[in-house]
Amino acid sequence: MPPKRRVKLNCSAPRCLLTAILFCCASLASAATPARLIVLNKNESTAAIVDPVSLKILARVTVGEGPHEAAVSADGKLVVVANYGAQKPGNSLSIIDIDAAREIRRHDLGALTRPHGIQLNNGKVYFTSELTRTVARYDIATDKIDWLMGTGSSLGHMLVISPDGKFLYTSNIGSDNVSAIRLDSPPIPGAIKQIAVSGRPEAIDISPDGGELWVGHISDGTIAIIDTATHTVKESFKVGVGLNRLKFSPDGKRVVISDPRGGESGEIIIVDSATRKIIQRIGTPGVPLGIQFAPDGKRVFFSRNQAKRVEVLDMEKLAITASIETGDGPDGLAWRHASP
Repeated sequence: MPPKRRVKLNCSAPRCLLTAILFCCASLASAATPARLIVLNKNESTAAIVDPVSLKILARVTVGEGPHEAAVSADGKLVVVANYGAQKPGNSLSIIDIDAAREIRRHDLGALTRPHGIQLNNGKVYFTSELTRTVARYDIATDKIDWLMGTGSSLGHMLVISPDGKFLYTSNIGSDNVSAIRLDSPPIPGAIKQIAVSGRPEAIDISPDGGELWVGHISDGTIAIIDTATHTVKESFKVGVGLNRLKFSPDGKRVVISDPRGGESGEIIIVDSATRKIIQRIGTPGVPLGIQFAPDGKRVFFSRNQAKRVEVLDMEKLAITASIETGDGPDGLAWRHASP
């Protein structure tokens, strides 16, 4: 029998411990969820998944016809896409696994046609059904519609939910008003209030503190500011020609507005939310539409529909610093937050 050989490990206790720690850190880093920008290309019916750091297209996922808006699930794994349709009204939601870059199911909405404005609230997705004058709620976990409420107004296009989750607001293009719907009460009289504004309201967002609801109008380029405590218009002022989207910065100090008819062939308008003064106008030929802030507020991504691109706006320089060719007809944008 050959003599036994001792195997000597060339590893001191501190060195082995350090190696183990580095291995664990590397494993955790690889398991982290990176930020992602979702871009909906409505003309080609795809969702582009973009790395917002490298600005590279990671994948394009086929969805239903005419995707317009999207909302990311609370865990960041899924994105729900409202398939608005084209000539024929759409009536489906596409559920995409972001990291796998594939549509895992498509929920048939039946009679709930033209789904559009969409937002996550308490783990569920609320969306407008434009042609049925309703707002519905989709439970991602059960794959079912579990709540439905009429708005009483025509062409409810976009929606936004208050930071405390108590109110949902829809901009109603066909009725020249905003519907304020209580979400913390059953559908009883008084649960909906209609707030009259000017011609064809579409753009809508609420300040991070929940105090002001800003509404932009297609017909006259004005913004109506609604006091959310009284649900009355407290101020109105003109900034452009025909406003399509608007978004508050994460700190609430600025509002970025897309005006597809402004300037020569479209512009982005940046407004000081406190003074209501225009800080900057940036010409953006190619029909600017969807707007998405990065969480730190330093960059804004916005789509240029006819140019087939998404632009990156530096909020410190107030200038476009990068451009991404995303697909045909980019419109709605959504953000998947990074997590450790």
